[in-house]
Amino acid sequence: MKKNMGLADRTIRMLIAVLLGVLIFAGQIVGVTAIILGIVAVVLLLTSVVGYCPLYVPMKHSTDKKG
Repeated sequence: MKKNMGLADRTIRMLIAVLLGVLIFAGQIVGVTAIILGIVAVVLLLTSVVGYCPLYVPMKHSTDKKG
């Protein structure tokens, strides 16, 4: 699995994931919306940690300068 995400892409995803997590745990987002956005936050966090986004592959897109 070749990395296809650059530093800026990974940082933005991680910040969004953390923000969503804080809003959910603070009770600002509740119910089904919290569950859905919680799943989105986990996916964003995982993709930013590994540096690979599977949705970029079919589009042949990469934000990594080395790729």
